[in-house]
Amino acid sequence: MARRPLPRILSSSSVSVARSRELARTAADSATDVLHPLITISRGVRRLAAAGRARWSATPKDRRGPALFLAGTVVLVVALIPYGPLLALITVMAAAAWKGRERVPAQTGPAPEQIERLRSLYEALVPYFSVPDDPDPLFAHGGDWDGAFSEYAFDEGGRPSRLLIRYPAYFPDGEAASRARIEHLLGAKSGRGREYRFDWDEEGNQLVMTVLDALPTTIAAQRFVTAPGETVLGFTDTGAVPRTVPVQGGDASHDATPVIWRTGPRSTEPHLLVVGQPGTGTTTLVRSIALQALEDGDVLIAEGSGTGEYACLAGREGVLAVECGLAGALAALEWAAAETERRLTCANRARQAGLPAPDDIRRPLWILLDRPGVFAHLAAADGRPDPQQLLQVPLRHGRAANVTVVVAEQFDTLDSLSDPVRAHTRARVVLGPAVPAEIEGVLGAPPHTTPTPDVPAGRGYARLGSGQVLRLQVPATPDPYDDTTSEAHRQAVLELLPERAVPVDDVRGADPVPAEG
Repeated sequence: MARRPLPRILSSSSVSVARSRELARTAADSATDVLHPLITISRGVRRLAAAGRARWSATPKDRRGPALFLAGTVVLVVALIPYGPLLALITVMAAAAWKGRERVPAQTGPAPEQIERLRSLYEALVPYFSVPDDPDPLFAHGGDWDGAFSEYAFDEGGRPSRLLIRYPAYFPDGEAASRARIEHLLGAKSGRGREYRFDWDEEGNQLVMTVLDALPTTIAAQRFVTAPGETVLGFTDTGAVPRTVPVQGGDASHDATPVIWRTGPRSTEPHLLVVGQPGTGTTTLVRSIALQALEDGDVLIAEGSGTGEYACLAGREGVLAVECGLAGALAALEWAAAETERRLTCANRARQAGLPAPDDIRRPLWILLDRPGVFAHLAAADGRPDPQQLLQVPLRHGRAANVTVVVAEQFDTLDSLSDPVRAHTRARVVLGPAVPAEIEGVLGAPPHTTPTPDVPAGRGYARLGSGQVLRLQVPATPDPYDDTTSEAHRQAVLELLPERAVPVDDVRGADPVPAEG
């Protein structure tokens, strides 16, 4: 059955009604715009009148008579002076306009999108911070997140940058696995790619999550203000240690918070172990230590990778040898072990005679061994002893003999380290991306922050003895003979190199070394 069209009178009337509504709406908007000043003044007059009535009600009865007399006097004076009433009217209208202006209410709480983030975090924490037998749970599905999150802050992108979480007393915050689950959840829900610090207050049942700023990578190799026996491993967060040193970062000078490793006879952690992935800056750190050690000591370097990363130090004042082969490394470490024994004997004789130690044994001796796992593999294939066996004497007696050992190894060959190296290197550094279990396996304690998968070279963690785990950024100390090195960093390293003790031609004949330039 065909549908009949609507009568013309109905269709035309509906169009007229819609047009009339549009005209009425337009007229109302126009009238509002035209009458907006009058509306503002009227609102201000009402507010002034309400304020006047409130002030009159608050005035004691014995003071109302003098107040009326004073008001009448003011009105009389204004009426008698020229243009007084006009000025009074203008003043009242200006005050009413100021009082009746529309004020944007100040936001006192989080924005709606921030509330949604907090509610999402709250709901995600419910399965971990609640049990069915709790009669008054702090965390419950659909509960109030205000009671759990007492403090919060957000960054410019709307992601949480600081969060104070109250959790129930029955949560097992003493178990590392339980705490790791909460930290992983908060890091995933608050935004990946950032580094978080978690401070657990087990007595107060509170957890503070803070987003850490990235450590500066602009600090290059330079002369650091340190005392004898102090070596700057890198720089950490402001306030993590009670000391700062002036540094030159980029074009400006500022104070930075250093991680200082103390060596010598009074040191409790006289030897260092550096572990990392390839390209994470382990060699850079050893090179930085070598440049600082050459200020008042002698350096012996054995490089297992054989890539010539320490060629810039060959033939320099204070550099006893730079060995890249197995035979040279064995000979150098054998001499180092004999030198350690000689120093011990001389120091013992001097103490028995009541004399100070000779100057030749008071000068620090540094043994830097990079990639000993390669030497161990070559020695096993050639039927020779592991060079690490020659480190037993320097490691065990190095503190008394003023001998310091630095060993750098990679994670994939970490199992090749000998027991003396593991036992006597109480100062530890881990560089590059690593899971918390790997970091704890090297440092002996888990970090208080969540490591990110992408970090710059020289970025990691340090722990000196039984101290706290600190974030670390190694100063940029690249190989100055590398073509990919920036000119500023190249010049910074070249300025720290000692003078050559061997002519360049003799050094090139023994081990090809590019010329400086």
